Order: sequence, then structure tokens, then C-alpha cells
Amino acid sequence: MPVLLIVIIALALVFDFLNGFHDSSNIVATVISSRAMPPRMALAMTAVAEFCGPFLFGVAVATTIGSEVVDPAAISSAVIIAALGSAIVWNLLTWYFGWPSSTSHALIGGIIGAVGASSGLSTIRLAGLEKVLIALFASPILGFVVGYLVLKVTYFLARGAGPGINSAFRRAQVVTALGLALSHGTNDAQKTMGIIAMAMVTTGFTSSFRVPWWVIALSAGAIALGTAMGGWRLIKTLGAKFFKIRPVHAFGSQITSAGIILGAALLGGPVSTTQVVSSSIMGAGAADRLSKVRWKVGLDLVVAWILTIPISALVAAGLYLVVRQIIG
Repeated sequence: MPVLLIVIIALALVFDFLNGFHDSSNIVATVISSRAMPPRMALAMTAVAEFCGPFLFGVAVATTIGSEVVDPAAISSAVIIAALGSAIVWNLLTWYFGWPSSTSHALIGGIIGAVGASSGLSTIRLAGLEKVLIALFASPILGFVVGYLVLKVTYFLARGAGPGINSAFRRAQVVTALGLALSHGTNDAQKTMGIIAMAMVTTGFTSSFRVPWWVIALSAGAIALGTAMGGWRLIKTLGAKFFKIRPVHAFGSQITSAGIILGAALLGGPVSTTQVVSSSIMGAGAADRLSKVRWKVGLDLVVAWILTIPISALVAAGLYLVVRQIIG
């Protein structure tokens, strides 16, 4: 195995670990805030499910990231290293400040910036990029709308129920949180698989794009480990700052998020778990009343989401120029 490929795999696994660390808040924040499960138990269950997800539901997203966004001829080791470096920097920065931004946006922005600096933007495949951007930007809107509707339907079905219904919603969250964790592992771990498979072709280790079992295992393990460590700064943001989350809100937002993320994964569309979960939480809160949601927090998230791709692209372009000088 070429040394350069080993370096890229190591960087990709760091990115994957940070993805799990960063996004663990998305999976467990509502479970913890609604007191359905203790924090450590929730993170442990989530980590196991994250590992199992990619083995159960295929690698369609990895194929999209690795072979459909950019002309393979424009991909070099320097491009991949710069894209990963940019995404890692953005993940660390947003974790430090407690911003639940999108790791998916950061990676896509990094790829666009590095390829643009290397070969020009004409090497980007517009059909593949369109597929990615539609998935990334439509999914949070869908999350809000479906989250709103799911909670309204839940209220209708539970009409006339006594206070004991809250205990039922808490118990049900074990299942819904498990489904959300499986969907997240399926979608997000595949982004790292796509990068590694892309690097295997670029360095000549393989002749065609494919995702072997050991790449699936490494990627799933890295994101599961990051999830087990937990991003507590972001758990606080998602679990408390939008509004006071009750079991019914957690239940509704988890069903919504799991369905959208898993559906996108099966179709090969990479989505931002942060965006989908955040928007579904806001949709669930708005189903009670619009004034219930702290919309300023949502606005701050939107600003972070808008800035992620251009900033990641600029950082990746700069990193590419440095990396190119180092490795030739």
C-alpha cells in the first residue's frame, strides 16, 4: 500500500471520528433532554448502531461522493488531502464554538475548493453536484415540514390520553433513537468510504472505484468511536436552546429525522444530519405554537450552514497550494 494512501486513510479516519464526535449530539440530544435515557447509555447504544448501519444498508452515498461529483481525472492525492484538511479544520472550529454545522457541507466544500484550485471548476460534474446539493438543501426543509406534521398527527392519535402517555413516548424513544443512529451511520460513514475508495484509485492501489469490506469496517468503526466520545457542547445546543423538549417532541423529531436520513442514504444522497435533526426539532416545536421556538438560534444555525461550503472551499484551495508544494 503506497505511503501516500496510508496518510490519506489516516486523515479520512480523523475526519470520520470528528464527524461522529460532532454529530453524536444530533442523535442523542433529544433523548437526553427528554430524559428518556441516561447520557452514557444513549451514546453507547448510538455508537453500536452507527457501526452496524453501513453493513446493513449499502454504500450508495459512498459512490455518489467518490465517483459522481468530480471528474476522476481531476482527483489527485493533493486534492484529497486538502479537502479532508479543510473539513477537519471546520469541524474542530465549529465544535469549539458549539455551532452544530454540517460536516457534509464542509467535505463537499473542501472537494470543490481543492479541485477548483487544481484543475478549474469545469472538472466538477454538474449532475452529481446537483444531486448532492438538492439532498443537502432540501432535506432540512423537508425535516421541518414533516416534523411539524408528525407531531400534529401524534397529538391527534393521542387525544384524550392521560399524563402516562409521556412514559410511553420515553420508552418508544429507545426504538426511534436506534433507528436514527442506524440512519446516521449509514449516511455519514459512507462519505469517508467514498473518499478512501477515491484515494485508492488515485494512488493506483486499485484500478476501479469500489468500496471493500475493510474500508467499510474502518469507516464505521471511526464514526462509532467518535460518537461514543460525544460532543457535549453541541448536545447542549440542540437539546436545550431551541425550546424545552418534552418526550413527545423528541419522539416526533426522531421518527422524522431517521426516515429522511435513511431514505436519502438508500437513494445515494448525502445529507446533513445536523440540518435534518435541527429542522425536525424546530418543526416539532412549531406544531405546538410558533412562539415556542427560539427562532434566533435557528437563524444562527442557518448562517453557519450558509457559510460552511464557501469557507471550506476557500480553506481547501489554500491548503491545496501548500500540499502540492510538499508532495509535488
